[in-house]
Amino acid sequence: MKLVTAIIKPSRLDAVLDAATEAGISGLTVTEVRGYGRQKGKTEVYRGAEYEVKLLPKVKIEAVVTDDMVDKVVEALAGAANTGKIGDGKIFVVDVEMALRIRTGEKDAAAIAG
Repeated sequence: MKLVTAIIKPSRLDAVLDAATEAGISGLTVTEVRGYGRQKGKTEVYRGAEYEVKLLPKVKIEAVVTDDMVDKVVEALAGAANTGKIGDGKIFVVDVEMALRIRTGEKDAAAIAG
């Protein structure tokens, strides 16, 4: 099993959720986060005064998937999140040692199945 984490622009959330569903993800978690990468923030104007926004709003999507689904899921998320502009985000994939569905006691692949 793998944990797929995508950090994307908030404006791409609906498209990414649709792509995740089409890729076969049965459950995921979405969190509003803030951060920066190469952008290093941006300058905005509020009531005539300039100020620097160092941490930009992003959305973090996390899903645990079986090993055979990883490539399909990553491709789907990347395709839906891509605008071709700086700040599109990143996708990380890490190993998951165990998953447990608390209600039923199911473990691993059975715990993450729909």
